[in-house]
Amino acid sequence: MIQIENTPNPNALKFLSEKQLSEVETQEFQKKDLSQIKNEFVKNILNFDGVELVLISKNFMSVKKDEKTSWDTLKPTIISSINDYFEKNNQPIILKKNSTSKKTPLEESETVQQIKDVLKTKVRPAVAKDGGDIQFISFNSGVVKVALKGSCSGCPSSVMTLKQGVQNLLCHYVKEVKSVEAS
Repeated sequence: MIQIENTPNPNALKFLSEKQLSEVETQEFQKKDLSQIKNEFVKNILNFDGVELVLISKNFMSVKKDEKTSWDTLKPTIISSINDYFEKNNQPIILKKNSTSKKTPLEESETVQQIKDVLKTKVRPAVAKDGGDIQFISFNSGVVKVALKGSCSGCPSSVMTLKQGVQNLLCHYVKEVKSVEAS
């Protein structure tokens, strides 16, 4: 059974599944990258008129649409696609072995490790509730750069989320952080 939740972004919805959707960390797919995407389910969703972005997490999928497309027509098609997938498959949509996730073992400073820990434990769960994700990009001279993904990318509330939420938390927990910016 698929449940739908609104997000702060009027052009994004969160589709929750009782079945596991992904074996790996959250992944985002954009229509502009369609030719490089190998996952057939994701390609199918991105091929729907009006769909711009799909974010898949362990137990939810966020879909972001353009301004012109109505959720009334798109929502049933997406729900039907998810249900159809799980009728035919007994495994998550994103499998660990097929993951496009790129992990590079770089040595990180203690400050960067602290920033990533706060993002992972305090920020990511809150952002996921709204159908999004946050990714650490860099830390330089007191400035943390992050990327907001899924429902959060392009959301009218995202600047407030960054400044009042993420920045306040990071400044509180990591004394070296002075500000947070979107990348």
